[in-house]
Amino acid sequence: MPVIMACSSLLRGEHDAHPVMPPTPPAPALSTFKQIPAGVWVLGFVSLLMDISSEMIHSLLPMFMVGTLGASTLTVGIIEGLAESTALIVKVFSGTLSDYLGKRKALAVCGYALGALTKPLFALAPTAGVVLSARLLDRVGKGIRGAPRDALVADLTPAAIRGAAFGLRQSLDTVGAFVGPLLAVVLMLWWSNDFRAVFWVAVIPGMAAVLLLALGLREPAPLSTQRRPNPLSRANLQRLGATYWWVVGIGAAFTLARFSEAFLVLRAQHSGIPVAWVPLVMVAMNVVYALSAYPFGKLSDQVSHRALLAVGLVVLVGADVVLAQSSHWHGVVAGVALWGIHMGITQGLLAAMVADTAPPDLLGTAYGFFNLVSGVAMLVASALAGWLWDSHGAAATFYAGAGFSIVTLVALATFAPASIKKQRVST
Repeated sequence: MPVIMACSSLLRGEHDAHPVMPPTPPAPALSTFKQIPAGVWVLGFVSLLMDISSEMIHSLLPMFMVGTLGASTLTVGIIEGLAESTALIVKVFSGTLSDYLGKRKALAVCGYALGALTKPLFALAPTAGVVLSARLLDRVGKGIRGAPRDALVADLTPAAIRGAAFGLRQSLDTVGAFVGPLLAVVLMLWWSNDFRAVFWVAVIPGMAAVLLLALGLREPAPLSTQRRPNPLSRANLQRLGATYWWVVGIGAAFTLARFSEAFLVLRAQHSGIPVAWVPLVMVAMNVVYALSAYPFGKLSDQVSHRALLAVGLVVLVGADVVLAQSSHWHGVVAGVALWGIHMGITQGLLAAMVADTAPPDLLGTAYGFFNLVSGVAMLVASALAGWLWDSHGAAATFYAGAGFSIVTLVALATFAPASIKKQRVST
């Protein structure tokens, strides 16, 4: 009996000489923040530097065009609409080319370099026509770099944390978007509203962004070394699928509801804020945007995309109504802050949705078409906003934005594909 019991104990692993050790606890999982690849951080800081450069100019440009160059509000709307839509339209070609070549970094460097080289044109501009030329060239640069950069983020990041990665890059981008106007305010006060001197200073961070990208980012190896087919072939476009094209459509609807931010600058000026202090309104918006983009991007990895988009639209309606009804600077700041929350909720989310619904080898093309359609919508929205402002006043512009937002919200609730309605499952 003792022998049998001993054998039984050995079979169960209970012998005193060889006790069973407790299982080793698993290593603690890294936080999402620490899992984000170094290349995404580099792209984020490149965006930060370029946005400092661009926003030092763009936060002052509407006032420069109207006050110094004598342009009308409609002209401002058309210039801004053409500029932003040009950037978005060019992205389709750069994105497709990056898919065809299997190389994205070189295109991104070229786009950032073109943007940096256009900055002196703003300081030299004698007429609104020269400003238009500078804006178009600057936005062509943005268009060249945009889709390859977004595709690089998707290439570098595991699918389960893409929302967080896009949110982080957007947050760093937006830090630049509020540091730029802040610097513009300081320099305008220092140099007694000398627009052109501020524009010259903006050249420096733009050049720094190009150097950081060229020297600081290692592009991941392509998925395949085989000869790549034409990304624009009918077969490849069909591979994008109905869900992807729905994301493209809803992105365009968001753009119609949210026209150029130049109108936020003009609204601030009309509220009685001194010219030198007006860029602080954009600082407020971008501080809120920067603080909200990463948390909402991370949240988008865990919750229903449709629900989060709906929340973003509700916030945009609130921003438009507050801006339409408020003539005092307190109300303008509140409306601009809500605008920033809307951007934080939706911009990284839409970028992640494109990556989730498109094939990996067509990401550049997917971002390109997404931005092509959004670019046309931006042109229409900004021209309409400028016409409404000149014809019916500032309030009409923002009430129209609220109306487009409500229509988009109804379309989102009614026509969203089943795969968008469900909670996203991490992979």
